[in-house]
Amino acid sequence: MRQRRKEGQQLTSLTVMNPFTGSCPRETLERVLASLGCSPTSAEVAAYLDKHDTLQHLRGEFLVPKIAELPPSDLSLVDGTKECIYMVGNSLGLQPKRTKKYLEEELEKWAKTGVHGHIEGSRPWAWAENNLEELMANVVGAKPEEVAIMNGLTVNLHLLMLSFYKPTAARHKILLEDKAFPSDHYAVDSQIRLRGFDPEQSMLLLAPRPGEDTLRTEDILEVIEKEGDSIAVVMLSGVQYYTGQLFNMAVITEAGQRKGCYVGFDCAHAAGNAELKLHDWGVDFACWCSYKYLNSGAGGLGAAFVHEKHKHTIKPAVGAAARSEWFQAVQPAHPAGLSTAGQFRGV
Repeated sequence: MRQRRKEGQQLTSLTVMNPFTGSCPRETLERVLASLGCSPTSAEVAAYLDKHDTLQHLRGEFLVPKIAELPPSDLSLVDGTKECIYMVGNSLGLQPKRTKKYLEEELEKWAKTGVHGHIEGSRPWAWAENNLEELMANVVGAKPEEVAIMNGLTVNLHLLMLSFYKPTAARHKILLEDKAFPSDHYAVDSQIRLRGFDPEQSMLLLAPRPGEDTLRTEDILEVIEKEGDSIAVVMLSGVQYYTGQLFNMAVITEAGQRKGCYVGFDCAHAAGNAELKLHDWGVDFACWCSYKYLNSGAGGLGAAFVHEKHKHTIKPAVGAAARSEWFQAVQPAHPAGLSTAGQFRGV
């Protein structure tokens, strides 16, 4: 009884102080641990965080695999009927329960209307992104006209780098993390070579201090201040895939631009995972995928962001967006006596 009364007093105290307000995740956890008086791995901490998670109801919108359905499971050690603890959303997000419904609707439309599905129905395929750009823009803190949904992440990164990376003899370096996601590293390497420069000289890598796992913001800013006159593009992750570090994108953007650099971010592990304000922070460009924390499924489209301040000075190779505009401009007419099926050609 005394133990239950003590726990009740702790929870009441935590509710009053509201540890989730105005603090970063680490500070929040430290406050909870101090109030509960237990270790970070205690089940009591997990139970408290679950109870006070305002987004907990959304868990019911996803299909969580049962333990018995997963190949590595040893059913002699675990209860196979229980849901697994899914901690690989950084690789592939769980399937939303509505996914099957939406896919079946589009398959049914395809079966019944064929090519007319491009321009008919509640979600015409030819300009399907028109239903999604505002939603996606809200996820990353952008304006709808700053976002294009297209391609895959690395393709989009190449397109953006082709537009923003304009090296000169004096300003030719690209700044990125030493342990950037491998495909980002390869993309930067290839872009440098494409412009006739040597990655050994033009790829500037950021590494944590000896004995530390994450990059200190002050160290990033120091490198930008010191090397900024030779840096053409600062290209970092929003959330570092290897360590989970959330970079201070606003501060890094301001510092890089003050030195005359373009600043972009790979937000693959940030979109849907952290609050982003790409427009307000003045980020020049960004790209991300949708199959991780946005749960679109394997093969889901990527997305790209270009700040509106560049619409008259930077011309990204956004073929998908141009194609969509073309579709809207040439919606077919139905001349009398001509079968509508005969009016369509592949584009």
